[in-house]
Amino acid sequence: MKKLLFVFAFLLFFAADMWAQKYEYLQISAIESVVPGGLGRSRLITTDDKGQLMESNLENFYSMVGINFKNIRNNDAVIMDKVNELADNGWELFLVNSGVESSDNKTGIFITRYIFRRTKE
Repeated sequence: MKKLLFVFAFLLFFAADMWAQKYEYLQISAIESVVPGGLGRSRLITTDDKGQLMESNLENFYSMVGINFKNIRNNDAVIMDKVNELADNGWELFLVNSGVESSDNKTGIFITRYIFRRTKE
């Protein structure tokens, strides 16, 4: 009886891997410039499941007169449009990671990476 229980548990353990969901992943990166005067470059970069890159322009955080909240709202709209588009195509937002890079107190970038996944068919 113990041997039969052991064999059953062993088979169940390996069969669970067959039933485990397999995912494919996609990443988008929002790089937003913090350079005074609007001189920086900001982009939304999408890396699809085939490794191809697509770029969309984003606005810089600063204009000639300082921080530009309209630009931030516009960037939010572009990013949310992309998130909604991916969700409509079956992608689930799985992980968000952000960071800041600055060599001084006047310039830098904000980078946010959005990792999506969906079940492989």
